[in-house]
Amino acid sequence: VMESCEATEILKSAKNIPKTVFLFPLTAFILVLLLPLLIHFNQSSSKVLFTTTVVENQTTTTNCNNLFSGKWVPYLGQPYYNETCPFITEKQNCLIHGRPDSDFLKWRWKPDDCELPLFDAKVFLKIVKGKSMAFVGDSIGRNQMESLLCLLNNVARPEDITTKYVSNEDLTYFKWWFYADYNFTITMLWSPFLVKSSKSYIYNSSNFYKPESLYLDEPDTAWTSRIENYDYVIFSGGQWFFRPFTFYEKNQIVGCQKCNNSIELNYYGYKKAYRTALKTIMNHKQFKGLAFLATHSPNHFENGEWNKGGGCNRTQPFSNEQKWEVHPYGLEILHQIQMDEFSAAKKNASENGSRFGLIDITEAMLMRPDGHPNKYGHALNKNVSVNDCVHWCMPGPVDTINEIFLYMIMRMKL
Repeated sequence: VMESCEATEILKSAKNIPKTVFLFPLTAFILVLLLPLLIHFNQSSSKVLFTTTVVENQTTTTNCNNLFSGKWVPYLGQPYYNETCPFITEKQNCLIHGRPDSDFLKWRWKPDDCELPLFDAKVFLKIVKGKSMAFVGDSIGRNQMESLLCLLNNVARPEDITTKYVSNEDLTYFKWWFYADYNFTITMLWSPFLVKSSKSYIYNSSNFYKPESLYLDEPDTAWTSRIENYDYVIFSGGQWFFRPFTFYEKNQIVGCQKCNNSIELNYYGYKKAYRTALKTIMNHKQFKGLAFLATHSPNHFENGEWNKGGGCNRTQPFSNEQKWEVHPYGLEILHQIQMDEFSAAKKNASENGSRFGLIDITEAMLMRPDGHPNKYGHALNKNVSVNDCVHWCMPGPVDTINEIFLYMIMRMKL
């Protein structure tokens, strides 16, 4: 009875206690019980959302049928690197040598039917880990290689191991870089004609008009003797083919260019040089990697030729309608030759297991007359009479070539 009365009194007293006194511990108990579940659900939801976004982006880029036709659009983001990158050749470091405008850095290439992904150094290094890559060609190829080194610089810094491979006299033309953390090697193999030449440009560099002997059926041993263990090879070139030439096949003279006071180009040499190079890599028994062709990179000299006061002072890209305002001599023919030779090589390569990829930059770079060093391609206190409207400022449009390159090697994984 005493216990029954006490219980009755307690119940009566409880009626006078505010409801919040009971709700607070109940709420706390529910939170303690459910909080881990809520956190887990939130994390899981984030992962699902992130994964969905990535898949959608991959689908968008994977369905890009043509990276090479498009336009340059304004870009508000910052460049990937600045003028302090240690891998920029002095002649391409436009900002450090006083270029007053920076608008040329505020554009991105927009293909017609997709979005070109930004360059991701971590993704690139993950793909090439344990592999090797060689750029074969002239200083435009070196321009692209040095851009790649700067794009990777925020993630990894390579060691210069060039002296392990070449003697001092070749250090100007050849380069080896090694990323120890990724066991990855990048090489520049200097070969401006891709085929054997007399190399008079080295021994008599001041005489541009001295004919160069080109042996069109013999690939240059500068790259053929080193290429067998490489996983990626990128061929490029074109600017050196405007010189005077004597053409040889089977050690017999078969033609010439700019001979007998002619100023016309003989495109036979260009065609045969690319045919020989692509056939050589296709039939190389030890080469099992990916071979890429980077198409001709156009110059933009205006108001004179390169050695007659020509320059490139523009500060914005061309639109599609404007792109022929500055028309480099022979551009369409040179580009078509490359495309024809690439198509033939790719068709034949499929029969023997070789693999070829295309980096067709010609149209995109044709629209960038603002991207060259011009007079800012050298220190301003040096007396240099020739403006540089051939190479590309770094940072600058050349970085887009490597954005395209990364997209291609993602799609054509080894």
